[in-house]
Amino acid sequence: MKLGDMAAALGCTLNGDGNIEIQGVAGIDEAHSGQLTFVSNPKYASKAKTTAASAVIVAANFPEITSATLRTSNPYLAFARAVEMFYKVPVPATGVSQNASIAASAKIGAGASIGPFVVIEDDVVIGNGCIIYPFVHIYRGARIGDDFKAYAHVSVREFCEIGDGGILQDGVKIGTDGYGYAKQDDGAYYKIVQSGIVVLEDNVEVGANSTIDRGTIGETRIRRGAKIDNLVQVGHASEVGDNTLLCAQVGLAGSSKVGRNAILTGQVGVAGHLEIGDGVIVTAQAGVGQDVEPGKIVSGSPSMDNKLWLRSTALIKRLPELLKRIEALEKK
Repeated sequence: MKLGDMAAALGCTLNGDGNIEIQGVAGIDEAHSGQLTFVSNPKYASKAKTTAASAVIVAANFPEITSATLRTSNPYLAFARAVEMFYKVPVPATGVSQNASIAASAKIGAGASIGPFVVIEDDVVIGNGCIIYPFVHIYRGARIGDDFKAYAHVSVREFCEIGDGGILQDGVKIGTDGYGYAKQDDGAYYKIVQSGIVVLEDNVEVGANSTIDRGTIGETRIRRGAKIDNLVQVGHASEVGDNTLLCAQVGLAGSSKVGRNAILTGQVGVAGHLEIGDGVIVTAQAGVGQDVEPGKIVSGSPSMDNKLWLRSTALIKRLPELLKRIEALEKK
């Protein structure tokens, strides 16, 4: 594909030879002649001067370089769209495998692709254009919208609801029982029936081997456009806001409430019954034990304002020296 045609398709401004033939895309370190790469993170800006790529997608105000550039306000998004020009995700053929088990009362829309050893129980409703890979189990009474995609070994438990455009990566479990037990007089634990449901609104994606639990009553709700990474645990009766990101190994205890456009980075833990406001960023491995106001950036365990945490951690390596000084002063 000629670079000029790519620029037009991506809505970018071209600086350079539009007749350059682009044969693929690659990261800035791996790219070679005939490939397109991108710079969106300032820490990689210097590599744009030395990359072997024939062209680079950059921000509109990026300095001139010897390679041709495609300039845009959102380089990362433009690169994501460029990848789609060269790689098409394999799509299984439409049809239902003879090895699938689908209840007579289940209703499945047009254009379905359902693989072998899928189980769909009574009274399930699934919209048009679903793609369901082998060994997926959809339990009784589930309600699922159009363009649903479930990879191998997904399970969607009874009566849960998923909106349009839902994507469940391999091994996702939706609606598993919440961690609810009542202690008896003899010290043993009595299992509390988990009668609630899980609701995923439109365009929610859940990463591999993540679990979203149902509660005793009510619902656990993941709102429109939220993206959940691999190995995430969302506890019963929690709520995750619109377009919020939960990165790998995040854990939300029961009844957590996370606002819209928040980002919880890797291995963040949130105690139960807390509220994290809109636009909050929680940095990696933080432990959140109190409510967080909208727009805050917090770090550490227990979590605190990010700037305070940075100053505090900078002092850690000085502690032995400070201890010696304190001991010396005490001797005086």
